[in-house]
Amino acid sequence: MVPIGINVYVTFNGTCRQAVEFYADAFKTEKPQFMTFGESPQNPEYPLPEEAKDLIMHTRLTIKNDVIMFSDTFPGSPVVVGNNISLAFVSDEPNELNAAFEKLKQGGHVSMELQETFFSKCYGKMKDQFGIEWQISHEE
Repeated sequence: MVPIGINVYVTFNGTCRQAVEFYADAFKTEKPQFMTFGESPQNPEYPLPEEAKDLIMHTRLTIKNDVIMFSDTFPGSPVVVGNNISLAFVSDEPNELNAAFEKLKQGGHVSMELQETFFSKCYGKMKDQFGIEWQISHEE
């Protein structure tokens, strides 16, 4: 379960598994569990490229009391080291998520409108007017 609140999300360009296993060892955390893009539900209208199947869609580590989430970027989406960290606002209150999303998107750029996904009843992504990447997600 992802903690309610603000969580750090780090994106890699194909090295997520290696990096997270390294961090787990460095900080003596639990063994990470990985979900690949290939293990996620597939949409036949948008076939998954072969090079994406083994890339990490999501994983997380708890270091002390803090959760850090990680993934690989989808093929074709560039990763710029230093700009590959976003903030994830996680809440169990849909109205709170909607209000934050509407406010944060003012003057920013929405890359994914709030919508239901297989992993969240309400999920969206944007870059705010200050250049900060946000992920908004419902967690019960």
